[in-house]
Amino acid sequence: QPDLPRYMPGGPGNPLGARALYLGGTLYRIHGSNEPWTIGEAVSSGCIRMVNDDVIDLYDRVPVGSRVVVIGPGADSSGYYTEVTQTADGTQKAAKAL
Repeated sequence: QPDLPRYMPGGPGNPLGARALYLGGTLYRIHGSNEPWTIGEAVSSGCIRMVNDDVIDLYDRVPVGSRVVVIGPGADSSGYYTEVTQTADGTQKAAKAL
């Protein structure tokens, strides 16, 4: 949106919602949305949109430079999504959720 200023604080007037996490030197971001009905829809340029409360929590907990792994839906045929995370000691932990 070329009519927007170069800097805008996060919030209801910002199209990126409450916070935006820029992914490296790319144009992709994880950001909030002031239009929650659009989350999960193909309405952005490859960004991951979240509810503002969730992106604020993520922003507060994730340090700059963290590795981001995007897992698409339907990870297995059982209808469950599988998430593998790495703990602080370097071990991996798997979880399944509906």
